Amino acid sequence: MSKQHNQPPANPLILGKMGSAYGIRGWLKVFSSTEDAESIFDYQPWFIQRAGQWQHVELESWKRHNQDMIIKVKGIDDRDAAGLLTNCEIVVDSEQLPELDGEYYWKDLMGCQVVTTEGYELGKVIDMMETGSNDVMVVKANLKDAFGVQERLIPFLDEQVIKNVDLTTRSIKVDWDPGF
Repeated sequence: MSKQHNQPPANPLILGKMGSAYGIRGWLKVFSSTEDAESIFDYQPWFIQRAGQWQHVELESWKRHNQDMIIKVKGIDDRDAAGLLTNCEIVVDSEQLPELDGEYYWKDLMGCQVVTTEGYELGKVIDMMETGSNDVMVVKANLKDAFGVQERLIPFLDEQVIKNVDLTTRSIKVDWDPGF
């Protein structure tokens, strides 16, 4: 683990988590929360936090193994050393993510207020789900929702449903019936 030869992330973004040690040579399972699991390897450098300190993690290698992905971290050569990394969150600086054109990272949509084109406040985005055909926003309704709804699932369909996303004002305008 080399210390601080990379700047600690200014805008930390969790992309996954180190799993349990795999085998005796210091490999670890890795869990990716990126949309396409393998793209977690496209974003480097990785950081982890240990004892309140950022540490840069260098990958020596990674591979698919059955349903899992396993990684080999530079300098970690046995099971015990690997075990110390179990459950560490894999963090990158969100500045490393490519700029998206007309698309949004899920992390950017979290906490946005969702309002219908008629001005009805549907609530806040608390989660995103991937379904086969499209992404779905999980919107937690306001406490005094007129329709008594607690949560709405709104498909993230550009133009059809999603009329406007304004990340500066943290609001998403949707064409959606609040009764649903």
